[in-house]
Amino acid sequence: MFCLIVVGSIVRTTGSGLACPDWPLCHGRLIPPFQFNVMIEWLHRLLALIVSLLLAATVGWTLAHRATRARLGGLAIVMVMLLAAQVVLGALTVWKLLDPSVVGGHLAVALLLFSSVLAFTLIADRESATARPVATRPPGLLPWLAGATFLTWVQCVLGGMVSTQHAGLVCPDWPTCNGQWFPALAGLVGVHMIHRFGAYALTAIMLVTAIRLRGVDDEAARFAGPPLLSLTVGQVVLGVSNIVLGTPWWLSAGHLALASAILGLILTVTFRIATLPARERVATGAALRTGS
Repeated sequence: MFCLIVVGSIVRTTGSGLACPDWPLCHGRLIPPFQFNVMIEWLHRLLALIVSLLLAATVGWTLAHRATRARLGGLAIVMVMLLAAQVVLGALTVWKLLDPSVVGGHLAVALLLFSSVLAFTLIADRESATARPVATRPPGLLPWLAGATFLTWVQCVLGGMVSTQHAGLVCPDWPTCNGQWFPALAGLVGVHMIHRFGAYALTAIMLVTAIRLRGVDDEAARFAGPPLLSLTVGQVVLGVSNIVLGTPWWLSAGHLALASAILGLILTVTFRIATLPARERVATGAALRTGS
């Protein structure tokens, strides 16, 4: 699923979105002509087919077994619904001739499906994992992480909007935009600058997240703070490099790949923190036991 998202970015940035002008076939054939742009789009469709089959097999196995159906059946159905929406949006991307709203929706749903598959994996792994050392969740941390995860997804979608609307170079300089620190947030300049401001805000959020995770008892969650901040700073560097170098396709693909990795990591940390008992609840239970 991760590779599929990255290849989808390559399809967009190399201008290969309509290299196969029909759907589901490509130039009316299962195996299209061996031309660069055609093969990029065909590879994207092939990966989508493989992901769909693997996901269908996973969901089928889950629903066929009572134990897994009880724990994961609801999420499995959500994944199927997201997959169906993603297939429809993929077809509409071709039929609507790369309409920016359709392409942006395609990426947004892809990231939701990616997150759902990751959540499914985390839940399944937790069910089969050995007991962890007792750790507690500090007050207020879970809502903060949930908000950070949501804003990370929003920032990824905003980046997709910048790409699909070809707004990556409407501000050809950095940190200013056409020499202005705070240009009017209108048109393509507005799309570009909102994405920039979102990147600055998300960096600050990840800094606070890394600081707050230092006080967590769980070692794995505590260790994730510095990588989250480092990856986010690296993402800003890639964004600036895209402007300086003129948004080459390979750098744009790396930008989306790193964004998806950040989303996956913050979601994993949020899930791990969510599985910890609240610190107040543990303290209350200990006090009651001591009193009795």
